[in-house]
Amino acid sequence: MRLDKWLKVSRLIKRRTVANEACDNQRVTANGRPVKASYDVKEGDVLELRFGERTVKVEVLSVAEHVGKADAPALYRELLS
Repeated sequence: MRLDKWLKVSRLIKRRTVANEACDNQRVTANGRPVKASYDVKEGDVLELRFGERTVKVEVLSVAEHVGKADAPALYRELLS
């Protein structure tokens, strides 16, 4: 699944266009490398998202097309930076 879509489905970023912009501005890294929105997310990937001064680091646990709001946090595990 594309990175921008996974970020939206997991509810880490609210809209896919915002996820696209974050990737274009190199605010998202996968396994330590800056990636584009078209990056293919796989289970086990470690993603790092920069929101201004705040950085969120997560491990991808699952990749699913459609997930309810309550189940979205089950797609990832937040890691300590």
